Amino acid sequence: MKLNRRTFMKGAAAVTALMAAPRALLAWPEKAFKAGSSEEVMQALFGGTSVTESDSIVLNAPDIAENGRVVPISVSSSLDGVENISVIVVENPSPLAASFDLGPGATADVSTRIKMGKTSNVIAVVKADGKLYSAQKEVKVTIGGCGG
Repeated sequence: MKLNRRTFMKGAAAVTALMAAPRALLAWPEKAFKAGSSEEVMQALFGGTSVTESDSIVLNAPDIAENGRVVPISVSSSLDGVENISVIVVENPSPLAASFDLGPGATADVSTRIKMGKTSNVIAVVKADGKLYSAQKEVKVTIGGCGG
């Protein structure tokens, strides 16, 4: 394939635009990921700790994780207007395991693998229409994953 000058210039302009993009587009909740407790995570992510438990959130996680280095989880919600889904592992040194910002009209269904240092409650926090909802489950870890 022959690369002409016009194609090259379009590509170079696109790369330059991406490099000059505002940091807000590339931002991640650094303070929340560095927090040392679940309360600090909630404060950093959402500006408060007031959460309502909800049956409209489904947190799938194993009852027993044979290896805490790789614990598969998924979170889904039937709530309207879901803006964010975050996963907190209460007993981890850095409790925030994952945080997903969802765009308008996105399906509130995420899956990931997290690390767990020891047996702990895993909390799924869903922000929907400006309110916070949660579901939690205890996961027993037989081999530690966070330095264990």
